Amino acid sequence: MASKPKSPHSRAWEALTPPLSEWILDAVASQGFSRMTPVQASTIPLFMGHKDVVVEAVTGSGKTMAFLIPIVEKLLRLEAPIKKHHVGAIIVSPTRELAEQIYKVLLSLLAFHPPSAAAIQPANPDGTEDSTNLPIPKSSSTLKVVPQLLLGGTTTPAQDLSAFLKHSPNLLVSTPGRLLELLKSPHVHCPQTSFEVLVLDEADRLLDLGFKDDLQKILARLPKQRRTGLFSATVSDAVDQIIRVGLRNPVKIAVKVKGASGTDDKRTPASLQMTYLLTRASQKLPAVNQILSSIESTPQKTILYFSTCAAVDYWSHIMPSLLPETFVTIPLHGKHPPNVRQKNFTRFANSISPSVLLTTDVAARGLDIPLVDLVIQIDPPTDPKAYLHRCGRAGRAGRRGLSVIMICPGREEDYIPFLEVRKTPVSPLESPPISFSDSIVMETSNKIRQIVLHDRALHDKAQRAFVSWVRSYTKHQARSIFRVTDIDWEEAGCAWGLLKLPKMPELQKFTGDRSLGVNLDWDKYSYKDKQREKHRQESLNPTTKTAADNPLKRPAPSSASNDPLPWSKTHEKKSEKEKRRESKRAKKEREHWEKMTDEQKASVRETQQMLEKLRRVNQQKVKGETDASNDVSKPREMELGDESEFEGFD
Repeated sequence: MASKPKSPHSRAWEALTPPLSEWILDAVASQGFSRMTPVQASTIPLFMGHKDVVVEAVTGSGKTMAFLIPIVEKLLRLEAPIKKHHVGAIIVSPTRELAEQIYKVLLSLLAFHPPSAAAIQPANPDGTEDSTNLPIPKSSSTLKVVPQLLLGGTTTPAQDLSAFLKHSPNLLVSTPGRLLELLKSPHVHCPQTSFEVLVLDEADRLLDLGFKDDLQKILARLPKQRRTGLFSATVSDAVDQIIRVGLRNPVKIAVKVKGASGTDDKRTPASLQMTYLLTRASQKLPAVNQILSSIESTPQKTILYFSTCAAVDYWSHIMPSLLPETFVTIPLHGKHPPNVRQKNFTRFANSISPSVLLTTDVAARGLDIPLVDLVIQIDPPTDPKAYLHRCGRAGRAGRRGLSVIMICPGREEDYIPFLEVRKTPVSPLESPPISFSDSIVMETSNKIRQIVLHDRALHDKAQRAFVSWVRSYTKHQARSIFRVTDIDWEEAGCAWGLLKLPKMPELQKFTGDRSLGVNLDWDKYSYKDKQREKHRQESLNPTTKTAADNPLKRPAPSSASNDPLPWSKTHEKKSEKEKRRESKRAKKEREHWEKMTDEQKASVRETQQMLEKLRRVNQQKVKGETDASNDVSKPREMELGDESEFEGFD
């Protein structure tokens, strides 16, 4: 079943049935939303009622407000406030960035509701939020919405539980893993009498293999009688999974955009121009430079997508020297520590100067980054579904956007009709015009190599990044199009600015020039980091030591040991290694202990007590047997002694 607004005036906020609260009308008006988007007009009335919904809408169409408004209205129309430590609604997001974005939109909405606004205040004098990302409730006598944001990596599960018990939020916005940790606590309640709504944002990704197990466990802890909403740009790709998440006769809402042919099967906003550019591997970076330099108006924000985290790490050191000076480059990928990841995302989102984000698919879904004008996909995504989400970071909320995917000539050109079959047609990039010459390509490759030659650490990063890029080819879901056997290794090596090709199984049959035409004295190629260079030098000649440091360099009798180091030194080194190994083991145990729930900790303590008790029993038995063997003249006394000792222990 599909639901669409019947006429333009039905998209007026005041025309909704049941009507919205006055403060919500004030909130949406102040934020510049004069009318509802089609997805909001179709979803809000059903979700505010008693319908489960499955919403498929183009990226940037206003899905967040489509579920936030019904959730808030439901919680504020209850007959009585939700009990302490009871949860009324949950919003699950696949990524930290998207969860935080939803949370910020929620706070901007609640700022117009006096009781909820009064319950929300910054914990720090400078106006920033505290580490728990939790508003502070002041009164429990009136109906209000008190949210809590749960993000893995930013706080420990124990801190989240402590904040929950202290502030008693009734709406949780979370990633799956951290939400499951909280729900496992016996102090967190989601009973039928209080729990109202569950929302799964970017539902198709939540139902992927990596999230399915956590999601099933979360649903097992929630009441079956609830309202559930699934929201995504490509939710139809996971329709066969919907029954498993407990929807009851859901209404499917599909809001799409009319394409040039007049059919409403396009999955992207009309304001987004989706294009492709045929380029050899070595032409991709010069092409990026030309696009940024010659596009009609300088892009305020640009996103460059790479296939792997290692590639982002490497190119973040190279790109600033290749792109126009006016652009700031910012890296972001899923293996960054949470604080670095959050810092870089905020820096890009709030940047007032032209900025380029170097990222992976971690920034492909759901994020509403303002003023993104241009998306360039250096590497096609390994999962074809991610292509649409990547493109959708530009052209949001009616803003004009351009998306360019770079395709190598040959077999990879089959990706273009492949996208058309998936209802995401692309056209050739015609403006700005891109032209190449061999001199520009060689100049770019040499420039990269000169940067790499300044620090051997960049060479190491380049090798890891190149290997990870090749591995991504082997994992491509469209592997009939993207094949490792089709890679021109020398061309790719020059494109990456490599000083030599790495040793890897894929290159076993390669018979070309592994040095890529680079003549280099590798013994003299050094690290900028002095400590790292010192270790490298020592590894080149491990026996080179001064006479004072190495006694073996002194004259020794013919009977002296031929060992490279005295036994005492070797023993000391083994002891140091053992200490380091023990320290690492203890650290892992501490981290594992911190992640445990109270129930798990109690279980571990109980087990340890039982083991200790058995250990003492065994020690007593061994002691008794030893004493008996030492005094065979008193067997009866020792037998009685053993029995009485054992009874005393029990």
